[in-house]
Amino acid sequence: MANSNFVAGKTAPGLVRKGLTDALWTALITFGMFVLYIGLKTDQNIDNQLVIVQRWGLLASIVAIATVGRFLVTVFIQPQLAARKATKAKVPPVVAEPGFVSKNFNKMALAFLLVYPMLALALFGPQGSLTYVDNFGIQILIYVMLAWGLNIVVGLAGLLDLGYVAFYAVGAYSYALLSTHFGLSFWILLPLSGIFAALWGMVLGFPVLRLRGDYLAIVTLAFGEIIRIVLTNWTDVTKGSFGISNITKASLFGLYTFDMKDPHNVIRTFGLSTSSAWYKIFLFYVILALCALTAYVTIRLRRMPIGRAWEALREDEIACRSLGINTVTTKLTAFSTGAMFGGFAGSFFAARQGFVSPESFVFLESAVILAIVVLGGMGSLKGIAIAAIAMIGGTELLRDMDFLKIIFGADFTPELYRMLIFGLAMVVVMLVKPRGFVGTREPTAFLKEQRAVSGSFTKEGHG
Repeated sequence: MANSNFVAGKTAPGLVRKGLTDALWTALITFGMFVLYIGLKTDQNIDNQLVIVQRWGLLASIVAIATVGRFLVTVFIQPQLAARKATKAKVPPVVAEPGFVSKNFNKMALAFLLVYPMLALALFGPQGSLTYVDNFGIQILIYVMLAWGLNIVVGLAGLLDLGYVAFYAVGAYSYALLSTHFGLSFWILLPLSGIFAALWGMVLGFPVLRLRGDYLAIVTLAFGEIIRIVLTNWTDVTKGSFGISNITKASLFGLYTFDMKDPHNVIRTFGLSTSSAWYKIFLFYVILALCALTAYVTIRLRRMPIGRAWEALREDEIACRSLGINTVTTKLTAFSTGAMFGGFAGSFFAARQGFVSPESFVFLESAVILAIVVLGGMGSLKGIAIAAIAMIGGTELLRDMDFLKIIFGADFTPELYRMLIFGLAMVVVMLVKPRGFVGTREPTAFLKEQRAVSGSFTKEGHG
């Protein structure tokens, strides 16, 4: 039998007892973790005195959900997964032909993205489409581009970078300062911001040439914090925590602008309705083109000698050096190439927001980008894109969770717990898919037959 405690869809008494024991421990741990965070809340009364508000009903609901969930996992879900795994182990693997959706997924996704803004515009109107185009379109694509850029450093070259947001900040402030003081256009500053970020990537690369693993992560983390602190304290140039505002918007290839004061603006020229949605739609297609450029360059570089050198470096640096590969230039090109795409995304971010400040480039941003890379599957462009949609789009969806008031009471404030719920969802995803959303990918080189590399090898960097 695959599992002695799970026979013919029935649970044995021993398994039920184990489930009850696990559920009891889960209840105690959950109560201890959330009694001060949820059960007791500090507030001010009408006399401006600090009082403690007791929310035992809400705490009991959280504990009950965790307890019942743990019991169901222990008694039903885990035995079924174990039985299914044992059954698969006995059956020889069959290589199935990819279906129509698998073969044409990239083309279908690109076609959907091309019509997505117009579809939102047709369904919800100019003003109603802003949320879908901006929050669920542009915001997600920015993180897709950032994650693909970090994937070059982490997924392909195997260099753990916890300060990637620094290059994002360099691109954003390069655009903001040069456009404000010199009046340069978006299309000139976009490549310049990428070049400046690439130079800073090389600056970071030189001190960490001899570092690897945890030491490399600490140094890159410090680099990201140094950039943020410099932006905060160099008030004569960056205006410190006040930020830089009134940043020049992107223009339609220098021919038409989106400024209503300009007689050559897009809305008057083409007779469109007065709405900021048109600028957001234009930015959507710009960031979509930048993401396509990032994916194309990444795929091409992986097939070139430098891409093979990155993968060799990821596998074993000593063996890579013994083969005659210059690890110095290999690391520097990985850092600079990944930083370049971060600079592109940063300049686009500044043009989109019209305002930049150091608070937009904290360590949490680097952690989110790295989480997208790991959650999607290291080295997989498709998986990273899916992870970005799940993480960023899921976070935006969780902003509006008023339906939870039906469960937890009218005084429940869902916006305060959206990150908690989202974090729990991420834990569940990693338990179910520990290798990421896409656990297999194709190697860049093969001898006779092209085969997919298993998720375990992908995670370890083999292939």
